Amino acid sequence: QVHLTESGGGLVQAGGSLRLSCVASGRTDGNFAMGWFRQTPGTEREFVAAVSASAASTEYADFVKGRFSIERGLASNTMYLQMNSLKPEDTAVYYCAGTLSPYYYRPSKTYDYWGQGTQVTVSS
Repeated sequence: QVHLTESGGGLVQAGGSLRLSCVASGRTDGNFAMGWFRQTPGTEREFVAAVSASAASTEYADFVKGRFSIERGLASNTMYLQMNSLKPEDTAVYYCAGTLSPYYYRPSKTYDYWGQGTQVTVSS
């Protein structure tokens, strides 16, 4: 079993930055892909970014390309999402997700573990 814990959300003005963190406990070999999703009330959870187990591959949703950056930490069970040039439309609950596969896929149903979410609010 893997337990994911996010941190780093908060309130920021448009144009500002935040750095989200995710720590996986229970399985620390790091041989699993991880991703970030976000969700606003009344909408489906949407893919933001993902990184493979080796950290060699990453993928981003078009709406965050050039602004967000995903990376694995030195400890393979950690992951970060650096969010720059934030926009009000980035406001959402952001979820960390992990899959038992070393490679990622975009659909949320391909992820086996989820964190509790962290709120990101961007004011205009």
